[in-house]
Amino acid sequence: MDSGPAAFPPAGSFAHDLAAQWQQFWQSALPAAGQPAPMPQLDTAKVQALQQEYLQGMAALWSGGTGLEPATDRRFAGDAWARNPIGSIAARAHLLHSKVLAGLADAVQADEKTRARIRFAVDQWAAAAAPSNFIAFNAEAQQKALETQGQSLAQGLHNLAQDLRQGHVSLTDERVFEVGRNVATTEGAVVFENALFQLIEYRPLTPKVHARPLLLVPPCINKYYILDLQPDNSLVRYAVEQGHRTFVVSWRNPDESLAEATWDDYIEHAVIRAIEAVREITQAPKINTLGFCVGGTMLGTALAVLAGRGQKPVASATFLTTFLDFSETGVLDLFIDESFVRLRELQMGQRGLLSGKELASTFSFLRPNELVWNYVVGNYLKGETPPPFDLLYWNSDATNLPGPFYAWYLRNTYLENRLVQPGATTVCGVPVDLRTLELPVYVYGSREDHIVPVGMQGGGAYASTQVLPGPCRFVMGASGHIAGVINPPAKKKRSHWVREDGALPPTLAEWQAQAQERPGSWWSDWSAWLASHAGRMVAAPKDYGSADYPVIEPAPGRYVRQKA
Repeated sequence: MDSGPAAFPPAGSFAHDLAAQWQQFWQSALPAAGQPAPMPQLDTAKVQALQQEYLQGMAALWSGGTGLEPATDRRFAGDAWARNPIGSIAARAHLLHSKVLAGLADAVQADEKTRARIRFAVDQWAAAAAPSNFIAFNAEAQQKALETQGQSLAQGLHNLAQDLRQGHVSLTDERVFEVGRNVATTEGAVVFENALFQLIEYRPLTPKVHARPLLLVPPCINKYYILDLQPDNSLVRYAVEQGHRTFVVSWRNPDESLAEATWDDYIEHAVIRAIEAVREITQAPKINTLGFCVGGTMLGTALAVLAGRGQKPVASATFLTTFLDFSETGVLDLFIDESFVRLRELQMGQRGLLSGKELASTFSFLRPNELVWNYVVGNYLKGETPPPFDLLYWNSDATNLPGPFYAWYLRNTYLENRLVQPGATTVCGVPVDLRTLELPVYVYGSREDHIVPVGMQGGGAYASTQVLPGPCRFVMGASGHIAGVINPPAKKKRSHWVREDGALPPTLAEWQAQAQERPGSWWSDWSAWLASHAGRMVAAPKDYGSADYPVIEPAPGRYVRQKA
């Protein structure tokens, strides 16, 4: 049987209907500017197999037989769904339709990126159209409305009005948290600030500290306190407890005054300026550094700029879930192509702001069931207040980005992957060459990370081990982009993987073949590595800053409290 591109099957057949619906979906879900995009063809054999699967599924559904079991999906797993015939049928039908649509996306004969975009669009539709999102079908919400005599629905409307006022869906009870009171509480002081960032120095918790201080560079697309949530899960506090004189960059939340700020500005006047300030405050010839996510990309760029100038003020660098090689960018690659980047350059390449709300929405819809519709159902249909969770409070504390910074980042990293091409891009007047970074590095990747994939296809976090020429230790942790990183040893959760022989073969698969799993957090492994690069122990300072860097205000400072 021919399995090439499908012409429409005979009129009246299910496959014909599927193909017609596919054409309608393509034109509505993936519109193109100007002329309509040519519609990819479908694999005839796969469409016919979907026909049989769908007909069998519908027959089982209407005969009351077994098929796709709602109980296997947590949206429909409650007893109320099983007891409600309408809800049960709606859930089964939805799961069947979603499965068929996913199969239809896989039947598209197109390049992998086009197929991935179609799958993403199908997944978004399936998540939004789930019967659990509608009071008419949600058996649990109906049961709760009856049990509370309608109070849950009234509270749901109240929650909806409140979220409309604040401009985002509540992921946690935000009234519980306050920056500086019960998140971002490690004691310290702001010892430097400029238009882009504040530099926080933390009070030592040990009588002696390592001679080499530690500077942490968090991502500027989020608030820094992901590294300092609460005392029992604060990487900042952990570093201080290990005897490191610790500093962190607290980014300013950009407003119109920073609408023209560029990538070069952030490298020269933020990352490099922070390195200079820490060295001058501590009088240390060299310091240790850590970059997280985009902060790691910025740190790597800054170190290459400094190396190009003949300066090597950093003794070691830690890169947490960081892209230096952007050849495997996971789900975010769906959004990036020449037309998208060019549009962003036209919109804000010279001046403008990328809204923090737009950034937050983009990341939330990468996991729509977990980070959007789950809360729509709980907050509005069931009238529930989500439980307090410090990480989700931080997740909702959005930040803006300067347009020129953002446009440069899109083109030079995600689209053209220039940082790993020696001399392909110039930053602060210096051709960037990561091969000049001969310092020791610690590279960490999270196994289930969907923002910075660990590198199953040859790129991702692991690829940094093939780019950086100095001594390198790679560690892989369990869980995702945030939960994998924020995993304190005291909680004894998750695992991490190391290779005792220190080998770094070309691919992650080869590395994993000889890796050993260790229970618990990777923090202890990193702490031991960092101590070996931190120098001798000296008396801890009694005061913050120095004569040239006086205390400006107590930590966490003003910048982190600014709202988008």
